[in-house]
Amino acid sequence: MEKQSFDFEAFKKQAASRIKNGDTLLGKEGVLTPLLKEFLEGALEGELEAHIEENEDANRKNGKGKKRVKTPVGSVDINTPRDRNGSFEPEIIPKRNKTLGVDLDRQIIALYARGASYGDIRDHLSEMYDLDVSPATISRVTDKILPLIQEWRNKPLEAVYPFVWLDAIHYKVRHEGRVVSRAVYCIIGLNQDGYKELLGMYVGENEGAKFWLQVLTDLQNRGVSDIFIACIDNLQGFADAIESIFPQAEVKLCVVHQIRNSQKYLSHKDVKAFMKDLQGVYRATTKELAERHLDQLSSNWGARYPKVIESWKKNWPRLSSYFQYNKEIRRIMYTTNIIEGFHRQLRTVTKSKGAFQSEDALMKLLFLVQETIVAKWNKPVHNWNQTLAQLSIIFGDRLKLNI
Repeated sequence: MEKQSFDFEAFKKQAASRIKNGDTLLGKEGVLTPLLKEFLEGALEGELEAHIEENEDANRKNGKGKKRVKTPVGSVDINTPRDRNGSFEPEIIPKRNKTLGVDLDRQIIALYARGASYGDIRDHLSEMYDLDVSPATISRVTDKILPLIQEWRNKPLEAVYPFVWLDAIHYKVRHEGRVVSRAVYCIIGLNQDGYKELLGMYVGENEGAKFWLQVLTDLQNRGVSDIFIACIDNLQGFADAIESIFPQAEVKLCVVHQIRNSQKYLSHKDVKAFMKDLQGVYRATTKELAERHLDQLSSNWGARYPKVIESWKKNWPRLSSYFQYNKEIRRIMYTTNIIEGFHRQLRTVTKSKGAFQSEDALMKLLFLVQETIVAKWNKPVHNWNQTLAQLSIIFGDRLKLNI
């Protein structure tokens, strides 16, 4: 049966009358809904006719179905044409899609990436587009990120990274009916062009050297063969784990972490005086001068805080290694601030979260957040050419592996 042509003149008269009466413009019974319906049905008919003409196999029209389409301005019921072969895939309103003018998947993922909860996402889509989206649908859409995470985790890495920072950030996750702590192991590398790269994020139980060993092995399997300087906190066994996988790596302990750990054991009344004496150690211009200040620190405070002084002396070889380098290299390796800054940016989005429903839910959000962060890592570090020249002198042929 031929479709009756749309009487636009009659529509205009009726629409004008209804507008005067104060009828709503859009929605199921809206004044302009018949016009939108006509447009959508006409567009679908045109797509089907073009599809049949292009199809070499015998094919023809095969009646119509019905669909209620939700749009940013309300819902409309339309007749959807079908073909005999079932090969017709309309573009304006794809099969199984009941929304128009809204890229639902993109909207959901964009909201999720900003830390919105499932409830927040449902409320936003309902308010903005009159869409009722279930938590199951939101989960299904965000699950599309999981293959991208897996692909990213397996991405080949460069052979050499002059600097690498390694640290973990902790989150609460629901597991088998209870809330547990999970460590997200993060690694940032500075490549030979001076650009930062996020080499990986791995979810494990509470931070420990054993899991770090697995992480480092994975980096090796993905192509990393040499690290010049690895900057870490003072986790027990961590340095040994690095050196077991990358034996040429120089492991540098973060001075700031060491200072913070020392301060935790000081009496409040001694903090100011102790820290003033300690400044002579970590702000010294040479290793020899720093060691003289360390001896003085031991003389002044060793009796009162023997464990603190013992910690500085025990860790001194890995704390003081930066003295052998020029100020540009020292500036880069002095602390783990680069990775701590990355963690702060993650926290900006995740701080409103309580416990994540699963490790996958945690990783989906962190992956989306890191994409935004690393997109801004588009410039090399300050004075990189000068730093690279120094590295080439110090590490010689080891720099040539990426060339």
